Parts: sequence; C-alpha cells; structure tokens
Amino acid sequence: MLEKEFRIEDPSGKIIAFMLLIVSLIGGGAFAVKLGLQGIPPLKMALFRCILGVIFVGGAGFYYGMSMRMRFEEFRRLLLIAALYTLHTITLNVGTQHTTAARSTIFFSLYPLFTVLFGHFWLPNDRLTVTKTLGIIAAFGGVFLAIMPNLQGANVTGYLIGDLIVILSACFLGLRITLTKVFVQDIYPYRLLVWLLALNIPCFYVLSHIFEREQSVEWTLASTAGLIYQGWIITVFCFLGLTWTLRRYKASKLVVFSFLMPLSGVLFSHLFLGDELTLDLLAGTMLVATGIYLVNRQP
Repeated sequence: MLEKEFRIEDPSGKIIAFMLLIVSLIGGGAFAVKLGLQGIPPLKMALFRCILGVIFVGGAGFYYGMSMRMRFEEFRRLLLIAALYTLHTITLNVGTQHTTAARSTIFFSLYPLFTVLFGHFWLPNDRLTVTKTLGIIAAFGGVFLAIMPNLQGANVTGYLIGDLIVILSACFLGLRITLTKVFVQDIYPYRLLVWLLALNIPCFYVLSHIFEREQSVEWTLASTAGLIYQGWIITVFCFLGLTWTLRRYKASKLVVFSFLMPLSGVLFSHLFLGDELTLDLLAGTMLVATGIYLVNRQP
C-alpha cells in the first residue's frame, strides 16, 4: 500500500537535482501570483487555483487507489487548517498586488522562520537552538535591508503596505504548517491537500462574489500562465514531487535546499517581469537565504 511506503535512504545526485528543481519552482510562487494578477482579481485567482488543485491532486490520489473520504473526527481539524489556508492565500495575493514580485518572494520566503518560531512553542521536539536563532536574526535582518528604502524620504509607504501584508501571509503559512503537524499529521498528504483546497472553494467563491463582483477576468497569456503555474506547477507537480521525495529519502538531507526559494523567485521576477534588483534587495535576499539555510541545517 502506497500510504505505508517510508524509506530513509540517502539521496542520489539525480534526486538532489530533482529537489533543487522543485525548490526553485516553489520559489517562483510570488512571481506566478504577480503574473496572474495582471488579468485575474486576487480572490478569483485563489478560487481557480483551488479548483485546479482539487482536480489534479485528487485525480492523482484516485489513480494510486487512495481513499479521499473525510472522516467525521477530522472535520473540525481540517476546518482550522483550511481557515489558515484562506488567510495566507488572501494576504499573499493582495500583498503581492501592492508590491513587486521580487519583494514578495523575499518576504514570503520567511515562512520557514515563522514555522520554527511557532514550533518552539507547540512542537516538543522542535525547540530553538543557537543556530536556528542566528538564522532567524539573519533572515529578519535581510527583511530590514529590503524595506529600509521605503522608510526613508517623503513617500514612506511605497511598497511597504504590500510588503507587510506578504509578511503576514508568511506568518499565517508558518502557523498552518505548525498546526498541521500538531492536529492533522495522521492524515495522508494527498487527502489532506484535496480537502484543504475543496473546503476553500465555496469560501473563495463567496468572498469573490462579495468583493470582486464588478471586476472581470481577463484571460491573457500572462494571467493564464500565472494561474497554471500556481495550480499545476506548484500545487500539483511540486507538491507531489516533494511528497514522493521526502517519503523515500532523508528529509534532513533535502530541506537545506529551501534556501534557494528566495534566490530563484527574485531571479524569475527580474528576468520575466523586469523587477529592479537594487543593492538593498540583493543583500536582503542573500541574508534571508542564509537564515533559511541555518534554520534547516542539521546540527
């Protein structure tokens, strides 16, 4: 049975290369959001992403013969996790709308740091260490470097509002990951994600109907590509690939590569959206990447 296949092998060179690809693609998440926002309002985009995810992740689960039926005792726990998914998705989409894709990438990449902070209080085997603390300090130092130009001069706000909303999104995601470990770690990942997305479909539909009734969807090449990237590349390919990899190989040898997320996201934003790469932004990106590496590095 697939659900019981766990291994702890050391990853080969090909697996490491595959993991680097997945992490780099995940790093392009904020870039994809910014791309999709060129023609799709934030709440509608979240709705479409959930629909795409349910179709393809659910389809993969049925293909492997896994039951997608929700058990009664799981419902309240899934509602809590789904509510946090709603909050982190809305704040990411809205925040990215009010800042650049490169900046959004940096600030959203903070979620592993928030996961560590929340885990210190809720997960008994995930306490803060000196190395993790140094990583958190380095990452938030990078955030300060990135937003520092917006704290100077007459136009104080600039991208600051969007930056802060994206940081809040990273906080919600870190909390969701932590509470997932606390409350629903016994639910198989495919079924968890299917219900996480399915429970959010009516929520995003209602919110979109209330707040975006007058906003139409423009199916341009850019907006469609951004939505497909979110719904298929990240939600389906990256999730399934990450799940498959971590169930077969030592997680401690793979999670350290997450430092690539802000680097790849900033690079995508510069190459495809023309986001300016200032010295402050580059230095902030490197500090955030260093912080993520230190937090995930095994002692």
